[in-house]
Amino acid sequence: MKISFSPPYIDSDVIESVLESLNSGWITTGPKVKALEELMAEYVGTKYALCVNSWTSGALLACNWFDLKKGDEVIIPAYTYAATALAVLHAGAKPIMIDVGEDFMMNPDLLHSKIHAKTKIIMPVDFGGGLADYYSINKVAESTADQFVQDGVRQEKLNRIMVLADAAHSIGAKQGDVYSGKLCDLSVFSYHAVKNVTTAEGGAITLNLPASFDEAEEYKWLKLMSLNGQTKDAFTKAQAGGWKYDIVMKGLKINMPDIAAAIGLVQLRKYESLHKERKRVFDAYIEQLNIYDWAILPEIKKDTRPSYHLFPLRIRNITEEKRDKIISILAEKGISVNVHFNPLPNLTYFKKLGYDISDYPVAQKLYRSEISLPIYPQLKNVEVEYLVSELLKAYQKVI
Repeated sequence: MKISFSPPYIDSDVIESVLESLNSGWITTGPKVKALEELMAEYVGTKYALCVNSWTSGALLACNWFDLKKGDEVIIPAYTYAATALAVLHAGAKPIMIDVGEDFMMNPDLLHSKIHAKTKIIMPVDFGGGLADYYSINKVAESTADQFVQDGVRQEKLNRIMVLADAAHSIGAKQGDVYSGKLCDLSVFSYHAVKNVTTAEGGAITLNLPASFDEAEEYKWLKLMSLNGQTKDAFTKAQAGGWKYDIVMKGLKINMPDIAAAIGLVQLRKYESLHKERKRVFDAYIEQLNIYDWAILPEIKKDTRPSYHLFPLRIRNITEEKRDKIISILAEKGISVNVHFNPLPNLTYFKKLGYDISDYPVAQKLYRSEISLPIYPQLKNVEVEYLVSELLKAYQKVI
């Protein structure tokens, strides 16, 4: 039985929506992107959402929006995908890595030791569909306002460190009744092909700014910046008499096309039902694996609803080499699993920048024992049963 790791959810409604874009004669940024922005904002409970062509573009845009400059610092967890750090580097700033807790996410207790005059942003990462500890992280940002050195209009308006969520995994997750996207100042989501909602490639920024900001104006600035600083998008320019435009800033070219938004619109409209199916798979794994003392299962934090993006299984008292052997045995059976993530300090580029994995012992411990099991709406219960049975055989063979 062959089991893929994370195939996209493509049904007849998605195909029809894409064909509608193709047949309309308009495939770049236009009405479907606008519709997806409005739907995303409505879903998470914010006034505005901006669609872009990737998570990385969205994070870079958010960093530029907050006037990041050379020498500024952004605190990130060491346990994340490379894009978290690369967006900071492309913005000209320096990523300051801290270790994580047993939940794979930024340890708020370590923040104070890393904050000083150069710190401009804290960027928590919502791992696997769970939520970072925003209550504690926001509290740290507020309590260190006296250390914050303003250098830019938006930094003056906020007057403290900005909390910028890497929400790539957490669309649909909630803390109480508050959705991911409204738990800190700005949140950046991913619509990459393997994410819970996809546009093939893409991302979105949601705004949850204090009253000192005019969010309508900030959305307008972000939109301009995402379109080369051009005062009219291509759809507006294409209308009769709409050719004339201006360039008002050194912008980027990171807009989302309508043909991509066509996929995301259908998926987001169906997301609650798709979310239930992801939970079904998650619960099936829990039921079948909780009888084994070697299986360390993901826990759901009190008063939260995860997005169930990943099922990060950890294997107790295993070496990295034996973990990798289990993965190889499963692959021979046609079962695709993954590892999330190899901590950044293990990667060649970040080693060359001077990051040392010995400074992040929890991240390294989690990585060496983690296997991400497939979790997606199309995965059938019988496939989950087969996967678990083969996982048990592989464990017994290796251990």
